[in-house]
Amino acid sequence: MSKRYELSKEELIRRINLQNDLQTSDLCIRGATDKYRPPVFKVNARFTYFANGEVKTELLDTVRGKDVFIFQDVENHEVLKLNDGKNNVVMTVNDHVMSLLVTIDAVRMAGAGKITLVVPAYPYARQHKRKGREGLTASLLGHIYEMQGVSRIITLDLHSREIPNAFSCCNLDNLHASYQIIRELSKIVDLTGKTEDLVIVSPDTGAIDRNKFYASGLKLPLAMIYKERDYSIVTQDAHSTNIKAVKLLGDVKGKVAFIADDMLGTGGTLLKAMGFLKEQGATKVICAISLPFFTGNAIEQFDQAYKEGLFYRIIGTNAVYHEELLNREWYISTDVSGLFANVITRIHYNQSLSDLLDNRNIIEKIVKIQNAPAATPAEAASEENK
Repeated sequence: MSKRYELSKEELIRRINLQNDLQTSDLCIRGATDKYRPPVFKVNARFTYFANGEVKTELLDTVRGKDVFIFQDVENHEVLKLNDGKNNVVMTVNDHVMSLLVTIDAVRMAGAGKITLVVPAYPYARQHKRKGREGLTASLLGHIYEMQGVSRIITLDLHSREIPNAFSCCNLDNLHASYQIIRELSKIVDLTGKTEDLVIVSPDTGAIDRNKFYASGLKLPLAMIYKERDYSIVTQDAHSTNIKAVKLLGDVKGKVAFIADDMLGTGGTLLKAMGFLKEQGATKVICAISLPFFTGNAIEQFDQAYKEGLFYRIIGTNAVYHEELLNREWYISTDVSGLFANVITRIHYNQSLSDLLDNRNIIEKIVKIQNAPAATPAEAASEENK
């Protein structure tokens, strides 16, 4: 900025501080005028977890009239230090949802101008379709958020397109980690087809659109696994699957099979699909999961499957945090925090999200880079910075 406007750094800092002080609502200006004062975005808060399971949120900073973003990882089952570090608590999804609602209420009561929820994993997303005497819990939560004054929700890879239809006035931005996943995929497999053939495989009919996106973006063939299920069986772990028969529509023999799905729970469906693809002659099986829940004993089951050679790598995002997964040789974690940060910045400044929600152009650049001659170290560093 100093070079661009031909100002000394000292003069630029004074002008920035003057502009900030003119815009502040404080009657008493705080801080030195000759030193850069970086903006503070985090609202300090105290979260209390009571012995009976109740939670309370207290805001320690003012949020009156401000644009507030509330983050909540509802699938975080790591040990959390609550009550000023005095208690170690492992929270369930329901605990996280209740904590989120209590926080929304505290922010609303404190006079926030606008409330946005950032929930990488939308809670109860799998309860979006009513087949009998059951509720639509994904829709129920949406109505509660709206009633509490939430104006926008930012999430990653919603399980169903039906969920946004549950909102009457709240905006929902459904992000996709396809660019981040393909970036990691390009490091472990040749996307150009010069050294190995790659085929995109949809694990079921529900994931066909997602895998069609990868196939069209990478200009690769698309296959699909068709599964016959017995819905009288309720799955409890990775081995007690309700799949009765599996058929492949396409060819994977002698090729690297790439499967993309939105979430992984117990992993039974994916384990069976990977074993089936190996039986069909796939040389490698690589999976990409936007929301790697790995519930129950799924990690141990995938450890065993990896030893048996059923798959090569699994690419997951850090939208769901698993400390145990990061130490696994077969697991690759890709960072989506930059994606969320860009979206939040654009929303705050009322800018377009189009190129972030549909990143086909960025994916094409990755493919072109692989097709291009090897770049020099300086050129590679420049491209990475972009």
